[in-house]
Amino acid sequence: MTSTQSDLAGLSRFIFRAPRWYTSLAFALLIAAVAGVAAFDSGVYARSWRGLFFFGRDAWEGIFFIGIPTVVAAFGTTGLDRLVGGKLTHNRSSLLALISEVIVVAIVTGAAIVSVFTGLGQRFVFDALVIALASVFAFRLLVVMAVSRSSLLIASIPASLQTAAAAALLFIYSGTLRLLEVGGSLLDVYLMPYLARSADAPAELSAISAQHFVLLGVTCGLYALAVYAFIVAVDRPWRRSLGVSMLDFLRGFVGHVAEGSRELEEFFQQLGEEALVPVSVLSFRTPEGEKARFVLPMIHPGPMGEIGGGNFPERVARDCSALVFPPHATAGHDFNLVTEREVDTILDAARTAADRISYDTAATQSVRVQSGENSMLGQAFGDDALLVSTYAPGFADDVEYGVGLSAAAEARTSGLDNVVLVDAHNSNDGLNGPDLGHVTPGSQRAFDMIGAAGITGQRLSTADRSDIELGVAWDETPWEPADGIGPLGIRVAVTVVDGQETAYVLIDGNNMEPGLRGELHDAVVAEGPLDEAEVMTTDTHIVNSVEADNQVGAALDSAELERLVSDLVAEARADCEPVEAGVAVERAAVTVFGNDRTETLASHANAVVALGGAFAVSVILAAVAVSILIFLFA
Repeated sequence: MTSTQSDLAGLSRFIFRAPRWYTSLAFALLIAAVAGVAAFDSGVYARSWRGLFFFGRDAWEGIFFIGIPTVVAAFGTTGLDRLVGGKLTHNRSSLLALISEVIVVAIVTGAAIVSVFTGLGQRFVFDALVIALASVFAFRLLVVMAVSRSSLLIASIPASLQTAAAAALLFIYSGTLRLLEVGGSLLDVYLMPYLARSADAPAELSAISAQHFVLLGVTCGLYALAVYAFIVAVDRPWRRSLGVSMLDFLRGFVGHVAEGSRELEEFFQQLGEEALVPVSVLSFRTPEGEKARFVLPMIHPGPMGEIGGGNFPERVARDCSALVFPPHATAGHDFNLVTEREVDTILDAARTAADRISYDTAATQSVRVQSGENSMLGQAFGDDALLVSTYAPGFADDVEYGVGLSAAAEARTSGLDNVVLVDAHNSNDGLNGPDLGHVTPGSQRAFDMIGAAGITGQRLSTADRSDIELGVAWDETPWEPADGIGPLGIRVAVTVVDGQETAYVLIDGNNMEPGLRGELHDAVVAEGPLDEAEVMTTDTHIVNSVEADNQVGAALDSAELERLVSDLVAEARADCEPVEAGVAVERAAVTVFGNDRTETLASHANAVVALGGAFAVSVILAAVAVSILIFLFA
């Protein structure tokens, strides 16, 4: 992940899961009741028992005039939006109505405070109410257009519901109809009792005039044009460079983080490019059947949650009866799968590779090679090899696809057949710094890895081979994704060759806190006691659904993790038995983000946040300024 991509990922801290619709409505009614008590004050009765009745009446009036439009919008917006082809859910609609209510209460409360200290009077408060209702319409219009991808005119129908409901109640209970002087016998008999109920309303509403409703219509039209101008301005760069709409990305991203929808995959599919990726399988079996399997496709398990390949480690683990180890491959975010359907292609390739494996009982002892910053643990099984690369105690994130291919090819120059190259992905300092340790082609770190792979390949090719034993252990752990641990928990494999014991520890997480890998390694090797070990993470993005920076060790007790890893290593050692092993590689054609697409997407998204925010403020200030002029000269 580059610094640009980390800026985009960091935006997830502002996102939260949309509450259930009834939770949003309950909170909205509570706010309306409190606002009613503040707005319709029956202070003369405050010290008497009758005051409780009027206190309750004030709360009810708040619920009626503020909460009822919110309830109407919460239930009606979804129906209207879907009627015109939209996709708003009840949870999103209720949350949108709640936020809109808060906007109204905040603006009107601010205006009331100003009127008290300036003597502007009740009319100023209701002028502010017109601005508030128009602002709510504009806000809802922007959200509906983004989520449902409707045109301005179509989106205006569901977007106007909350404003229209509030305006209708104010029109009826302010007695505005009587001021229009369009009465007659039929009107007096049939309509006045229903459309002019000022006698049943708080006295404060008498300050509303017919002019307020005219101004509301004009202001809503002005704000709708401002919303349209804003969307066109920020969307144009996306269409020119990526050929997609920013609103599609916004809709998918919000849908995923708010409700776990798959809409984001539709957007990524528009960006995707086809790629050919090696899928490597290292299998261990006993006479009773397969015992353990390492599956390593050269993809990146992202971009987030269960979108694309974000949940690949769990999917591949469920696809085999043996204990599956899915460590992180040498691939960055450009090799994110665009949809979860692509995972099926990878699994098919893994099954095909497993069926073609030629097993061998001979293996080498493991070797450790240091080249510059890179440390590589390697072990050969027959004429194939497993290499695990780390830059710990230095900080590193993803290794580029091309660097990994080059390193694996360098390891094979000494006579090895298939090389399974793992990026241990086990030491990083979060989303800080200029480049986050990204290993790119042409960098010193890339040459360190290639050099280490070449030396490791030479040593393994000429090393003595002996019979191999393998033991495994697994614990789902008490931790959850919020703690930085995915559903696979911790898996351990211990190999024994000619008396040498090597442990491969795989944690279902996304990188590790600085220093933690060293602590776990020393605990396993020094206290195990083992001869060699490496700690890896799967780079699962299940743990990054909401928080972008959620590495192993950031939220859990490292001492507890160390004890659990040591216990699992002991359990795996006790499980050791003779096995035979083999490797096969199959290529799979999948659709991934594509070269530089992730960086381009991140750059555009960050630009929208940085420049779009300032532009939005400018549009809002301009619209409000024009509104004030309209009010002054109306």
